[in-house]
Amino acid sequence: MDPQFDIFLATAPGLEPALRDEAQEAEFDAPRMVPGGVETRGGWAEVWRANLVLRGAGRVLVRVGAFRAMHLAQLDKRARKFDWAAFLRPDVPVRVEATCHKSRIYHDRAAAQRIERAISETLGAPVSPKAALRVMVRIEDDLCTISLDTSGEPLHRRGHKQAVGKAPMRETLAALFLRQCGFTGGEPVLDPMCGSGTFVIEAAEIAAGLPPGRDREFAFMQFANHDAAGYAALRAEALARAVTPAPTFHGFDRDQGAIRMATQNAERAGVGEFTRFACQSITDLERPDGPPGLMIVNPPYGARIGNKKLLYGLYAALGQVAQERLSGWRIALVTNEAGLARATGLPFAAPGLHVAHGGLKVRLWQTGPLP
Repeated sequence: MDPQFDIFLATAPGLEPALRDEAQEAEFDAPRMVPGGVETRGGWAEVWRANLVLRGAGRVLVRVGAFRAMHLAQLDKRARKFDWAAFLRPDVPVRVEATCHKSRIYHDRAAAQRIERAISETLGAPVSPKAALRVMVRIEDDLCTISLDTSGEPLHRRGHKQAVGKAPMRETLAALFLRQCGFTGGEPVLDPMCGSGTFVIEAAEIAAGLPPGRDREFAFMQFANHDAAGYAALRAEALARAVTPAPTFHGFDRDQGAIRMATQNAERAGVGEFTRFACQSITDLERPDGPPGLMIVNPPYGARIGNKKLLYGLYAALGQVAQERLSGWRIALVTNEAGLARATGLPFAAPGLHVAHGGLKVRLWQTGPLP
């Protein structure tokens, strides 16, 4: 029988409701929001599925055990009795990260060293600070909880975007912002400042029903009990549900290099057939043929890219073009400053929650269909 675990789906603070909704839609067991993510339960097949299909999760952690430890000697003794061989392989290096909070064991590094020694001396697995496989230890109120990072590389690294521009939007954030806009794949999406194409490619993948983790590897593939055939069957089943989307997804940027990157990224992601990228400025934007849809954009903020004083003119031009040429379209804007959003002159509703992005706090601003 497949053992059941507590599974933690990590996301940027502020996006927990959107990730909870995604997990519910994907029929994970009773997902509930907690700070920094969503908790659910399931066996290994659900751990695999979370990594493979959830677009908004940044990592998938699984809680594999817990015990009380009042001091370091007790931590050492109980860690040696833990069944590491049920999860870890003696030939795969691991690294241990520990945090201590409100406990008699208060030294993070000392706690990590005891766990490292227990793993290396009882299992034989090498310990390396550069190891891809991560054991996470949290000691809180003297309870030592052991979790495994089943993802490895952060899940926004889908394996398709080899080229990126400055301050790129992470795919996981883009997917959850699209979800907050009500995008389900049945309408066109337009990004007039697309950079390396994240919003456009994510939208196209959603419309095509392509699982985001289809072309990458995960840390759980190195676990002692990994069922490679079982995961291959799960992946094949997910890929079999892919479809050819009806709408086309459009990206524009004034930087020819960005357009070249976006086009190549879309081709690697398998959505080149229904994405269109072209080099042009905001003022040259024309209404795409077909029904209205969603324009979503992550413009420069001025904190890292551009001169903020000059950006007000850019945002004003963006708003003017949208109102003149995109009647019926909804507009979504990601920015860190309310003044820049207001400079567009667009009829935004109240903005969403603050979300951590690249050391800044950004929010999603949305309109209804423009008149």
